[in-house]
Amino acid sequence: MKNLNLFRLLPVFLLIFTACVDKKETQSVEVNTTQEVKKAEKETADVADQDFIDGMTGKIWHNYLEIKMALTNDESGQAKDAAKGMSDSFSEDRAELKSIAAQLGDTDDIEEQRRLFSKFTELAGPMFEEALSGGTIYKKFCPMAFNNDGAYWYADVEEIKNPYFGDKMLNCGSVKKTIEK
Repeated sequence: MKNLNLFRLLPVFLLIFTACVDKKETQSVEVNTTQEVKKAEKETADVADQDFIDGMTGKIWHNYLEIKMALTNDESGQAKDAAKGMSDSFSEDRAELKSIAAQLGDTDDIEEQRRLFSKFTELAGPMFEEALSGGTIYKKFCPMAFNNDGAYWYADVEEIKNPYFGDKMLNCGSVKKTIEK
């Protein structure tokens, strides 16, 4: 009799056990290799938290950051594409900046792109500083760029990511000026 009752309860226990097992949640952990993390860093664009007094300067700033990141990541094709977009953003009263951006967008040579980026930075820097209406931008300097002549660049974060040397000297440079509005 006891065996018969136990035999009848066996399906109930199986039903309860399988119901509990089916409802268990599984956890998974994704482990990224160093190469995957570096690739993700290269693909992630800077997010600009700056405001400018006019839309043209804001668009140019966005393109400038894209070019800076592309040069930092040794991606001449991305720099070229961003420079083409930047060139289209200029009004006629900024013909010299438009010309430099167009030249940057016409070359695949990353060292030439870096030289043009430096030249663009010299001319556009005051425009960025004067037009900033909110947020913070950082003027940075690399003393070793262009055979120790040095070169400036602007960024939206304080962290140093050098566009003139890429991975070779990623952290070379320092913040020379913080511009806040």
